[in-house]
Amino acid sequence: MASFKCMIFAAFLIALLFSSMDVGLAARHLQQLPTVPLVPNLPMPSLPPLPGGLPTLPQPTLPTNPSLPQPTLPPLPSLPSVPKVALPPLPSIPSIPTIPTTIPSIPIPFLSPPPGN
Repeated sequence: MASFKCMIFAAFLIALLFSSMDVGLAARHLQQLPTVPLVPNLPMPSLPPLPGGLPTLPQPTLPTNPSLPQPTLPPLPSLPSVPKVALPPLPSIPSIPTIPTTIPSIPIPFLSPPPGN
């Protein structure tokens, strides 16, 4: 089963390789084409004139009755208060031990020379 997937993947890569080769050859042929001379004084198409203005939409008239009270919006609810959060104190940083800069003088015993004959 795995070898079948590898075969499909290899075929896909080969197809991709050949398709990119065709694209490269086509781009090369386009670069080698001679330049086309421009035709002078071509007539430009004209657009129809735009309408003079936007039409106005009719404004609806709402019936008003002075004896009826105007509706009012209810007040917006207030946001609840956020409780205060107290963070615990940060732990203290342990002190870094100092490295001694002087070498202590330790008596080094020297070996006595061998006795001479």
